[in-house]
Amino acid sequence: MQSSSLPRGLFIAFEGGDGAGKSTQLRLLREALQGHGDRVVTTREPGGTEIGEKLRALVLEHGHGQIDARTEALMYAAARAAHVAQFISPQLTQGTHVVSDRFVDSSLAYQGVGRALGIDQVAAINNFATDSLRPDLTILLDISAADGRSRRIAGSGGIEVSDRLESEPDEFHERIRQAFLTLAKAEPERYLVLDANQPAQELHSQIMDRLQAVL
Repeated sequence: MQSSSLPRGLFIAFEGGDGAGKSTQLRLLREALQGHGDRVVTTREPGGTEIGEKLRALVLEHGHGQIDARTEALMYAAARAAHVAQFISPQLTQGTHVVSDRFVDSSLAYQGVGRALGIDQVAAINNFATDSLRPDLTILLDISAADGRSRRIAGSGGIEVSDRLESEPDEFHERIRQAFLTLAKAEPERYLVLDANQPAQELHSQIMDRLQAVL
């Protein structure tokens, strides 16, 4: 799929609630693109760089003391700034496709709406952090809070193991879900919204169909 008409790599982000199956679809997409001879890397947020992974541990793991909403939002933005400058942008410039588990829209949903900081305020700090970088395609795997929690428990052998955000009540996660759907409705040309309860291979086929148009 890579050609002289596409010198810059594609930037694709997966979004959605915890337990939506983003990791599975990210892996399937990477394998499909590599099968077509494309250069592709996968990454995650927060993370993707040495400093980003350290910030991930601080903001998501329990045991680091209280983290207020503004501090949380700024920690995500700081990790994202490093991610874009040190990893994402260099890869795209080299013609490599970048597929990320989460990007700015997660902050808009979780901190802007979930933490009630306001989408505009969170967008402003993230525009600065990313130099206004936006994905070419954002794939939203839509799932209810209850279904997401059930999947997380099943995936951990029947034991609920949750990070700081996953530990929030279902009402919080339903607000996040609605925030993602609102963001997608505002930019349908950038988003692909899929019911995450579909079989994994069916979801993958729909993603590849949409990606053909982007490529």
